[in-house]
Amino acid sequence: MNDSAIMLFVIDAGNTNIVGGVYDAGRLVDTLRIRTVQGKTEDEYGVVVRSILQDRGIDLSAITRVIVSSVVPQLTAAMTKMSRHLFGVEPVLVGPAVYDRLPVNVVAANEIGSDLVADAVAAWSRFGGACLVVDFGTALTFTAIDSSGSIIGVSIAPGLGTAAGSLSSATARLPVVPLEAPASAMGRNTVEAIQAGVVLGYTGLVEYLVGRIRGELGGAKVVATGGLCRVVSELTDVFDAIDPDLTLDGLAEMERYLF
Repeated sequence: MNDSAIMLFVIDAGNTNIVGGVYDAGRLVDTLRIRTVQGKTEDEYGVVVRSILQDRGIDLSAITRVIVSSVVPQLTAAMTKMSRHLFGVEPVLVGPAVYDRLPVNVVAANEIGSDLVADAVAAWSRFGGACLVVDFGTALTFTAIDSSGSIIGVSIAPGLGTAAGSLSSATARLPVVPLEAPASAMGRNTVEAIQAGVVLGYTGLVEYLVGRIRGELGGAKVVATGGLCRVVSELTDVFDAIDPDLTLDGLAEMERYLF
C-alpha cells in the first residue's frame, strides 16, 4: 500500500448496516461492514472500526480524507466525531450543502437520501447517460437519472429483508427464513412459501418497475447494488451491471468534487 498517496475512507451509514471503504489512489482496497446499533456511541463504533482496519493492515494515519453519508440522524454525529478521533481529519458530510458541487443535479435535496445521491454519482460516472440504480438495502430503492444527469425521481418499497422480517415479527407462527429462491413458486412448506412470496414476488416487482421507469426515461442502463442485490439479480436479466460496492464508489467519486 502506498503510504505517500492520499488515502480516502468513505462511510455509508444506514439503518441496518454501516459500510466503510478504504481507497488508495482511487482503488478500493478494503471494505468493512458492521451492524447499526441504535444508541451506540462514537467511541464504541470507533473501537470496532479501528480494530477492523488494523486487523486488515490499514495504517490509520495514512487516511487523510474522509467522506460520510448517513441516512440515520443519530449516526451522523457519531460518524463525524469518530472520524475526527480516529483519523484526525474533518470529514466531509454528504448533504444538501455540497450537492451543487457534484456532477449530477439533485432534486428535492432535503428529502433524498445521501446514499441515493452517491448511487446516482457512481452510475452517472459509469454510464454517462440515462441510468437507473436499484439498491437492495433496508429499503428497495429505484433512483432514476436522465440523460442530462438530473436525478428526476425515486421509487421506494420495503427491502427484501424488511419484508421477510415483518412477516415473522407480525405473525405468531411464521419464521425468519433465508432469502434465497425456492425451487417452485408454490411452496411445499412454510419456508418455501415465504421464499416464493418474497424472493420471487420481489423479482416481479423489480422487473415491472425497471420496465416502467425505463419506458418513462426513454431507455436507460440499469445497475443493481446493495447487500441483497444478488438475491434477485440471479433470477432476472433486467440489469446491465451488478455492483455491491456502487454506493461506496459513488462516495469515492465525490472526492474529485469536494476536496
